[in-house]
Amino acid sequence: MSGNVLETSGLGKRYGSKWALRDCDLAVPAGRVIALVGPNGAGKTTLLRLTTGLLRPTEGTVTVFGSPARTDSPESLAQIGFVAQDHPLYRRFRVRDLLRMGRALNLHWDQDLAEQRLASLDIPLGQRTGSLSGGQNAQVALTIALAKRPKLLVLDEPVADLDPLARRTFLQTLMAAVADDDLTVLLSSHILAELERVCDYLIVLTGGHIQIAGEIDDLLSAHRQLTGPADGPMEGAPGVIHVRRGDRHADAIVRTDGGPVMAGWESRPIGLEELVLAYLHRATPTSNTHSRQETLT
Repeated sequence: MSGNVLETSGLGKRYGSKWALRDCDLAVPAGRVIALVGPNGAGKTTLLRLTTGLLRPTEGTVTVFGSPARTDSPESLAQIGFVAQDHPLYRRFRVRDLLRMGRALNLHWDQDLAEQRLASLDIPLGQRTGSLSGGQNAQVALTIALAKRPKLLVLDEPVADLDPLARRTFLQTLMAAVADDDLTVLLSSHILAELERVCDYLIVLTGGHIQIAGEIDDLLSAHRQLTGPADGPMEGAPGVIHVRRGDRHADAIVRTDGGPVMAGWESRPIGLEELVLAYLHRATPTSNTHSRQETLT
């Protein structure tokens, strides 16, 4: 798959007088596992619901595979699978009832895929979803989304309430599906260690604005952590993202784009968590001022 799976231009969503998302410009390539990261209230769920067509923009545009995101077209709906944070399933339904409903509502439903995945996870088709564990409910919701045979899978904090073992199992089965199918995944999560293992593209969203977006490897190679004198000039310098000062030295995350760093400062690579936290520190979530988006292509 080539081209962009998701494009937004001037995208904004307002609830009453409050903007949940504003001036959002993205061009996300297909075939990636995309991490969407930001604090609570940053606008992540709003962006995901705009992407799936569950919300309509207040301003700007959002397109998925070149067409406006919408829910009134069976063809458009067939391209997107969505798993919400609370994995909403009919608690009185048996698992087989959910699969029967999925088969009736989706154009490209794959019953064999759904049954084989659930069998491999030891989830009985005759079990009522209300009696399943949290991890099992998450797996059933993921199975229903995958059985649609979507081109884009959107996951809103799917592992937030799972224990570490259930979380690891969920992500392992997700990555197996990505390896088997021509699938793009847009994944919102706070768990950076898990994202670093499975994602190759990053979007950081704070205060309703995109802070940075790009291939994770490119972003990491473009930034360095510098250590130098505590009284060294850093704040406001070009490329400086965040500075933390101690009594004896200062640590700074700086975007160098592979260029030289200041003389007298020790330079070392950074990890995904350090990069994300630096941009979260730099942002001002309560501000309505547009933050300049950093993008690597």
